[in-house]
Amino acid sequence: MSRPRVALVGAGSMGRNHARVIAESARADLAVVVDPFEGAGRELADRFDAAWRPELGSLSDVDAVVVAASTEHHYTLATEIIREGKPLLVEKPVCPSLAQSEEIIALSAAADVPLMCGFLERFNPAIMVGRGMIEDPVYIRAERHSPYAPRIKTGVAWDLLVHDVDLITLILGAEDPVSVNVEVGQFHPSSVPGAEDVIEVSLGFASGTVASASASRVGQRKIRSMTVQSLHEMIEIDLLRRGVTVFRRSEIQEDRPGGAGYRQITEMEVPEITGREPLASQLDHFIDMINGDVDSAAERESILPAHRIVDNALQRRGQQDG
Repeated sequence: MSRPRVALVGAGSMGRNHARVIAESARADLAVVVDPFEGAGRELADRFDAAWRPELGSLSDVDAVVVAASTEHHYTLATEIIREGKPLLVEKPVCPSLAQSEEIIALSAAADVPLMCGFLERFNPAIMVGRGMIEDPVYIRAERHSPYAPRIKTGVAWDLLVHDVDLITLILGAEDPVSVNVEVGQFHPSSVPGAEDVIEVSLGFASGTVASASASRVGQRKIRSMTVQSLHEMIEIDLLRRGVTVFRRSEIQEDRPGGAGYRQITEMEVPEITGREPLASQLDHFIDMINGDVDSAAERESILPAHRIVDNALQRRGQQDG
C-alpha cells in the first residue's frame, strides 16, 4: 500500500497537529476528519481538503485510522476500528486503564491488525541520539512538568508520566521493574476527583538500575528532561529544546612542588541534533508498519510495559488512600 487514505478521529489540539502532518506527508492522504462538533471538524477537514463526518461510521473508504480523541473514548473507538480490520495509531494511553489496554492489544493481535500507540517522544531527535550513546545506565531521572490545562480530564499519570516510563523501559530493554514506589498529590480545584496533579514514581529493576520520574501539571513552565547516569558519564537530554549534553569527569595527576597533586576536570560533549518533527517521523513509522516494513507484533508488545508501570503506580496510590 503505497499511499494509504487515513481517517483522523478528533479535531482538538492534537488532532489538528496530526491533520497537518498527514496532509503534508508525501506518503499518505488525509481522507476524512471525524469529530462530533461540526464547527471544529468541518473547519479542519476543509482546511486540508478532506471530508468531514460526525461519527466513525463505515471505514470502507479508508485504509488506516489515527485516533486523537479524548482518552475516555479510546476503548470504544479502538474496538470498532480493529473489528473493521483497519491499522490503528491511537494517542497514548491506549485506554485509561491497563485492563482495557490489554483487551485492545489482544483484540489487535487476534485480528492481526497493526496497532501503534502514540508514544511521540520515541521519535524525538534528542532521544534518538541520546539512546544511541547510553551504555550501562545505573540511574535514570525524568521530569515532565507543565502549566495546568483544564481540557485534560485524566490525571498526570496517564497524560504525562506514561511518556517517561515508556522511555525508561526502552532504555533498559523493556525490562519490568521489580519495585514501584509512588507519591501522589491532587491540588487544583478544577481537577476531576481522583485525577492527580502531581506524581513522583521511583522504580527498581532486577539489573540494579534505579529510575525515577516526576510529572506535574501545576508547574509554571514546561519541563521535559531526562538524565541518564553510568559510572563513567552522565547524559542530559532536553526533550523540549531537543538537545543532548554528555559529561565525563576525570582526574589528572600533576607534579607539584612538594609532591604529586590531582586536578579534577569535567569534559562536555554536545552532539549535533538533526531530525524531523517527531510527529512526522511517527507517521512514517506507522506507514511502514502498514506496509509490512515494521514488525507489528514487536510494536504491539512494546506498548504494555509503560501501561503496566502507570497502572501499578495508581494501584499503589489507591492503597495509600485506602
